[in-house]
Amino acid sequence: MSVTVNKAGKVNLRTPEIMKLVQDHVESHYRSPVVEYLRHTRQPLSAGALTVKLAKAFGFCYGVERAIDLAYAATKVDQFKGRPIYLLGEIIHNPDVNDQLRAMGIKSICESKGEYPLDHLSKEDVVIVPAFGAQVKVVDRLKEIGCAVVDTTCGDVMTVWRRVRQYQREGVTSIIHGKAWHEETKATASQATSDRKSHYLVVFTLQETDYVCDYIRNGGNKEEFLRKFEGAYSPGFDPDTHLQAVGVANQTTMMRNETEEVQRRIKQAIVDRYGETNLTRHFRFFDTICGATQERQDALAAMLNNEKMDLLLVVGGYNSSNTSHLAEMGEAKLPTYFIKNSEKLISPERISHWNQHRHCEVETENWLPNGHVVVGITAGASCPNNLIEETIVRLFSFRGVKVESLLPPDFRDVLAAAPAPSSPGH
Repeated sequence: MSVTVNKAGKVNLRTPEIMKLVQDHVESHYRSPVVEYLRHTRQPLSAGALTVKLAKAFGFCYGVERAIDLAYAATKVDQFKGRPIYLLGEIIHNPDVNDQLRAMGIKSICESKGEYPLDHLSKEDVVIVPAFGAQVKVVDRLKEIGCAVVDTTCGDVMTVWRRVRQYQREGVTSIIHGKAWHEETKATASQATSDRKSHYLVVFTLQETDYVCDYIRNGGNKEEFLRKFEGAYSPGFDPDTHLQAVGVANQTTMMRNETEEVQRRIKQAIVDRYGETNLTRHFRFFDTICGATQERQDALAAMLNNEKMDLLLVVGGYNSSNTSHLAEMGEAKLPTYFIKNSEKLISPERISHWNQHRHCEVETENWLPNGHVVVGITAGASCPNNLIEETIVRLFSFRGVKVESLLPPDFRDVLAAAPAPSSPGH
């Protein structure tokens, strides 16, 4: 099966014929009948004094599914057979998925000192741009080389790009709520400065936001400001000049309530400095939180507020932004363990999990209480269903229970009759 490449070097692999070709391959790696059954029935599993509850929304979103489909498709089409296929960094922030792509022969190009080494590439090579997108300079270099580019950038990310490019056209500095070191935020920042004249500033916390707000209101020590935000602003950024007119955007996987608070505080600072009547001259904002990210946050909030649970397991890659926010939500309410896969459930007495405050894996003893226990499970948008199923299977194995025995014999008929789950926001 062949494909066409447009003048920009980008390849459209998402056609019905190609997607049908890769569907069985993708599902063989990531599909989980157990998770599908639980998703459709909305019922917990209980046996052996253990109850497992799944959040209403969890796991792969449409953007992630699309990115994986396209990466798989790149290995299947006739036009790319025999040609080296490369991936910029990681397709998504999940180690199991990225390991699977490497096993299929896709080679990773890793950043070195903030740059992707691309000089070894030629026009015979195929390069996959990950779901987070890539910086403008990287895409321009790929065009210059003449590589075939498979662009899996998420549609929600591109919505943010359109917004910051609008700020750029209006001469407004983009203030991006996000993580300055994250691939998505770096790509968005490059869009905000693609004319090489505009500027951006990245704020991560509300404390950083308050510092910026105070500077907007009262001015301050420019050198101190630039030291504080080193690595998080555009070349030539001057807070005395470039904070006079600002537009707020965000990394799509941040917490909605925090992004809204960033917007509110910066807006108020602008009002205090320039007056309400001049607000539209000095301030812009737009809601660019990913719909799937928000859906997963809302589903977990509902479970935390309305369900009785003894502990929460959050499954996903440790460098996944949206997954880390789910873990933060859980930690505020009950014992929460952030694991990348079922192997981290070492035994009923010992678990290895990610500590977000120390930025390392730690082990906790006696994590699974004796007697009847209710365990909640959720997963980030980059976590495949098979990893969730393996976690459930591992949990029940600690109580001597086989999960298959808990499903009705006719559960495949139940699945066939149930509507397919939707992917809000896309």
